[in-house]
Amino acid sequence: MTADTDPPETSAGDPLERLSSKELHDLAVAHARRHLDVRFFWHLLEVLPAAEAAAGRMDEAEADLESTIAHVDDVTDAGRGEIAEQLRPFYIDYCRRHRLEPR
Repeated sequence: MTADTDPPETSAGDPLERLSSKELHDLAVAHARRHLDVRFFWHLLEVLPAAEAAAGRMDEAEADLESTIAHVDDVTDAGRGEIAEQLRPFYIDYCRRHRLEPR
């Protein structure tokens, strides 16, 4: 098992589950930035329109589908409000695969 492919086993006391969606976003994005993890940001851009749609922000989802450039600003928004809530599983999966823990 490698840190980049398989997440560690989850447990009922998983500290990541106790983080707010904003804290999960910040942890995952900070790690990806430090490690220049372009795949993380690319995957975030892929899942972001669905999170926006699920959060009831269809106008943003449609605009994002039309222009990949629009996603650059959305990376910041992906850590806020209902969009961050929709992205919790994405951030938890990333943090687990990289064995990140809250500070």
